[in-house]
Amino acid sequence: MSKIESALDKTVAKLPLLKNWVMTRLCKVWQKISPAFFSLKKLDYPTSKALVIQYKWRILIVALVLFAGSKAYDYFFPPSGKAGAVQTITSIVTEKKDIPLVIEATGTIVSNSIVDIRPMVTNKVEKIHIKDGQDVKAGELLFTLDNRTDTANYEKLKALADDAQKQYLRAKELVAKNFISKAGLETALANAKSAQAAAETARVQLSFDFIRSPIDGKAGIINVFPGTLVQASNTVISATNASSTSTTSSMVTITQLNPINVQFVIPEKDIPVLLENKQSDAPMKVQVTVGNNTQRVFNGEVLVVDNQVDPLIAAVRVKAQIPNEKYELLPGQFARVSLNANTLKDVIAIPSEAIVLNPKGRLVYIVDKDGKVTSKPITVSYEYQGTSVVNGLEAGQRIVVEGKQNLRTGSKVREAKPANAPAAQAK
Repeated sequence: MSKIESALDKTVAKLPLLKNWVMTRLCKVWQKISPAFFSLKKLDYPTSKALVIQYKWRILIVALVLFAGSKAYDYFFPPSGKAGAVQTITSIVTEKKDIPLVIEATGTIVSNSIVDIRPMVTNKVEKIHIKDGQDVKAGELLFTLDNRTDTANYEKLKALADDAQKQYLRAKELVAKNFISKAGLETALANAKSAQAAAETARVQLSFDFIRSPIDGKAGIINVFPGTLVQASNTVISATNASSTSTTSSMVTITQLNPINVQFVIPEKDIPVLLENKQSDAPMKVQVTVGNNTQRVFNGEVLVVDNQVDPLIAAVRVKAQIPNEKYELLPGQFARVSLNANTLKDVIAIPSEAIVLNPKGRLVYIVDKDGKVTSKPITVSYEYQGTSVVNGLEAGQRIVVEGKQNLRTGSKVREAKPANAPAAQAK
């Protein structure tokens, strides 16, 4: 037996003593005021007023005691067995169903891939092959730098490499006829390889003058112009006038927008649910809305759950991918994410408004076949958007949803007729 029930039993046991004390006090008050009531001839308005003023505190105490006693009696001895008016309610019949376990979070739209295009060599921009905001493909030519010097150097070294290769082939013929030694052949081979390596280095150097896109994506704002001097560093220098220059972070930024990603965090308490579902082959689904537009919903799948928890916020980072064919999503947008982390199988789910809170916990009212209600304690294991998954109920039980405010165990109820009942019958 709990402490509350024990205290209630002691209080109920003391009710007879309280009753005797109240009756004794009332008798003493009556003995004092009865002479005045029996002298009815002398009991006029001034006398009544003086009597009330004289005994006002005792009259007030008696009224308060009677009121408190009445309320206490109704509380400890509810009129469960008394016949009362039938209350109108709305009810549902419980059934087992599968409920998706949804975790809500906030995050940010991020690009699947983003590259800042920077020069590898110090040179002058000769030609720009793209426009601001243009869609580009991987390998597409973006910029051409002044390549005259690098082209001449490559052609020179390529010619030397070709000549060294011919010398090596001639040396092989002479060794076969014993006109030169094997050492001469090895020297010719070394010269051919060295010349070929020098030519390859010049070819790579020349390729730096042709800047291509490493990914599919969308070009941003171009920060250079034909004639701009660019340097092989973290900044691109662009001349603006005769006395000053301006610097930008890159020649252009290529951003992959389709597909696009959303990055968000999940509280540490929900990590076991994520890891449990991660073991299955089916990917976890997400629904994303951005800004104030909650009507447009973007569907995607979880790509990765980070391998560590951030101790500062007690959360783990999650990244999901969303198709973005129409470029409706841009990196940096604020996003609201609903993650379908798992599915609760064969559970009892009821409307949250059917649950009653009391000092002992949560309960619902069950309607029996005779139209009487009985309170049933329950526990809530999951709640989302007005639906609660509960323990303590069985499938097929009829529970009260609306009209439960004044119900008690034993109260008689009847089902309210739906507002559209006549229309439904007419159909």
